[in-house]
Amino acid sequence: MGTAGADAALAASGEVFDSVASLIGNTPVVELRSLTRGLASRVFVKLEGRNPGGSSKDRIALNMIRTAEADGALAPGGTIVEATSGNTGIGLALIGRLTGHPVVIVHASDISDEKRKVLTAYGARLVVADWEAGPDDPANPRAVADRIAAETPGSWRPAQFANAANPAAHYQGTGPEIWRQTAGSVTHFVASIGTGGTVSGTGRFLKDVSSGGVRVIGANPVGSTYAGGAPGRILVDGVGSAWPREWWPHTFDSDVLDEVRTIDDREVYATVRRLAAEEALLLGPSSGLAVAVALRTARDARPGSVVVAIAPDGGINYLTKAFDPDWLAESGLGAD
Repeated sequence: MGTAGADAALAASGEVFDSVASLIGNTPVVELRSLTRGLASRVFVKLEGRNPGGSSKDRIALNMIRTAEADGALAPGGTIVEATSGNTGIGLALIGRLTGHPVVIVHASDISDEKRKVLTAYGARLVVADWEAGPDDPANPRAVADRIAAETPGSWRPAQFANAANPAAHYQGTGPEIWRQTAGSVTHFVASIGTGGTVSGTGRFLKDVSSGGVRVIGANPVGSTYAGGAPGRILVDGVGSAWPREWWPHTFDSDVLDEVRTIDDREVYATVRRLAAEEALLLGPSSGLAVAVALRTARDARPGSVVVAIAPDGGINYLTKAFDPDWLAESGLGAD
């Protein structure tokens, strides 16, 4: 068999991929068994940490970059500049490395050591900004990113909070996957709200395909304004908004949601530790938030309901936070 024939055979096998980018999406779904004992409904978790960059943000990074390249907004070799302390930075750094785009990430000072090291390993340049600065403050991370982009010829700002390619990645990918993986049996969908792209894009698809039959629930951390509460300190990485409604991300379509539930930080981190101890699932805090809401939803739902929660990432990047007794104690979260 020649080289061409061997390549064709490998491609046909469906088990060999031509690029790391081809590994993004089609993440597995697993049913919770221990945490759901006594419940009359089933809870499933979609493990987005199985994406090559370790989170659901690989999906939007790939879609935003591909769209920008196709539209001519991002030229070959152009620099990508984004403000993010979440997994979007890792996704952009990963895809940037694959596509030949330098990446600059503006992040908060309290980003986890693990995330900082991953970003650096992918070659991203890191800039620290004041994440608590208001939207009109020049020290605001988005303002800092805008300045860096203005000073960098050929640069491009993904602007994940306003980029339609963000929720589109989930409408086109995550939603159809969940519908297929549950054979159309999903009755409730739960996702934590950060940029709002996951819950809006996935939720919209599931609403459309089920003729409105799927109930969509947003998981909200304490300190976030998404449920109408007062802004405060947010201890769950990558989710929530401390800004007023008029400054909410354009990627968040609140009309898609049937309900927003706020979960106490202690319950979030306790759920993270229970997932590891009882389900052998090492997941991050935003996953703990979504699963905590999913479990409450399952308790309240009609018997026989099928609840699917998004686990945005794994727990490896949070070992010095969610799984560190000292950090938990210092944050007033306990380690029980």
